[in-house]
Amino acid sequence: MTLSLQQRTALGRSRRKLLRRTDHAGWNPRHRTADPLKLLHASMRGRVPSLVDLKYQRMALSPFGFFRGAVPVMASDLALTPNTGILNQLCGDAHVSNLGAFAGLDGRVVFDINDFDETIPGPFEWDVKRMATSILLAGREAGAKNAHCDEAAATFLESYRLTIHKLARMSVLDIARYQVHRLQQASPIANIFTLAQRATPLHNLLALTEAIPAPHSEKSSSAKPHPVLAPQQRFFKSNPPVLTRVTGPTARLVLDALTPYIQSLLPERRHFFTQYRPIDVAFKVVGTGSVGLRDYCVYLQGNGPHDPLFLQIKEETHSAYAPYLASSSRKLHQGRRVVEGERAMQLQSDPFLGWTTIQGRDYLVRQLNDHKASVNLANLKSSALFEYAIVCGEMLARGHARSGDPAVLAGYLGNSPRFDQAVATFANQYADQTEKDWHQLLRSSRVKKSLAKAAPKPA
Repeated sequence: MTLSLQQRTALGRSRRKLLRRTDHAGWNPRHRTADPLKLLHASMRGRVPSLVDLKYQRMALSPFGFFRGAVPVMASDLALTPNTGILNQLCGDAHVSNLGAFAGLDGRVVFDINDFDETIPGPFEWDVKRMATSILLAGREAGAKNAHCDEAAATFLESYRLTIHKLARMSVLDIARYQVHRLQQASPIANIFTLAQRATPLHNLLALTEAIPAPHSEKSSSAKPHPVLAPQQRFFKSNPPVLTRVTGPTARLVLDALTPYIQSLLPERRHFFTQYRPIDVAFKVVGTGSVGLRDYCVYLQGNGPHDPLFLQIKEETHSAYAPYLASSSRKLHQGRRVVEGERAMQLQSDPFLGWTTIQGRDYLVRQLNDHKASVNLANLKSSALFEYAIVCGEMLARGHARSGDPAVLAGYLGNSPRFDQAVATFANQYADQTEKDWHQLLRSSRVKKSLAKAAPKPA
């Protein structure tokens, strides 16, 4: 039986008896049952060994860099705290850099949460706490005053709560169609749209590929056409370890994986994809948390060389939250888990979003860099930080409302700022904890060795 709006709101309100809103405050590291660096080390198992140092190097750049790569640490910490039991689809890695612009099916550039590697059904507040913490760390990295960072986190939390209440009063279809209209008014996002407009397929063609030298060129012996594909005019550049051209049996395995991938596409989109033909394959290093996982790119052509398509085929493992949740997602194809979580939370998704398998490993497939852009942390100072925090609140609330029940959420959150204030306290303490964990990482012998390898050699 479907409950009424009033009954669902009352259900959310009743959850306060299980976990008071004020109980979300505070973080005590003495409750930890695992060393954070050991959790990170365990998460590296199965990754490309030669890239593990690179991940540590990127995490060592700043506390926010550490935070981005340390989802297993925060997942373990959140699991130690009581939760509301109000479940919906989590982004899983909710932070300020995981919102961005990309091209929708109708060709317009849209802005939304755009990274779902850790997505899984779970307690809604885990996403809220991670996003609030990220705003504090991002603001600190940008050089904003601590008071401004605190106010920005409070602004995010208020924006989230008010948007949930707004969505709870809407019709079901209005929730499904809901768009955030303040995007162009927020200066950080206006800058993101400007960058995204430039990231066209042709721009990517020039950035990622190069022309095959003529036969008489001195380089012709080292830049031969792809051995498993017909000779073409352009192929991927090689800039190891970030971008490395792949040939031979590995390239064939990647191309063969496109056949099962086609079946994962929505039927009306298969027709368009089958009009492209593959040209070249590369291995690409992306992000921070994903470094070391296998990530391939395929360059395809549609109606000639001026119609390029770049696909990313990205390895997906179990969500870092999976060990702490009774979820059926452990049995799912992990690429499919990500696709279904993304489609649940986003207003529009990549038209070529799908999944495949290569040698027993699960992969997500999506377009690479199609009008994609994200925030520059250096710009998140003073008013820009507040503007961005408001949008983060609206976007996360919309994602939760699309994949969960906004009436239950609104009932739990209530109209007072008690939940906001409690999570703000947690986020502040957890941001401080992240900085301590980062310093612990810098002191570790493993990272010292990694940084020594990366250091420029004396002339």
